[in-house]
Amino acid sequence: MAEEIRAEMVANVWKVVVSDGDTVADGDTLVILESMKMEIPVIAEADGAVTIKVNEGDVVQEGDLIAVIE
Repeated sequence: MAEEIRAEMVANVWKVVVSDGDTVADGDTLVILESMKMEIPVIAEADGAVTIKVNEGDVVQEGDLIAVIE
């Protein structure tokens, strides 16, 4: 079952830490968002192979899909 990771706020994608197909563990940082000069890590909520749905420099809205973990 796939686990969808979604943005919790409006933010800029500052850095993508992992690549498509990487194996991640629960608690690993996937992406770092930036909002109002604060860096907000987006954390994996499950173990598995990740597919990243954003690029560095993108702006995400609350609820936007950031990654899927299979």
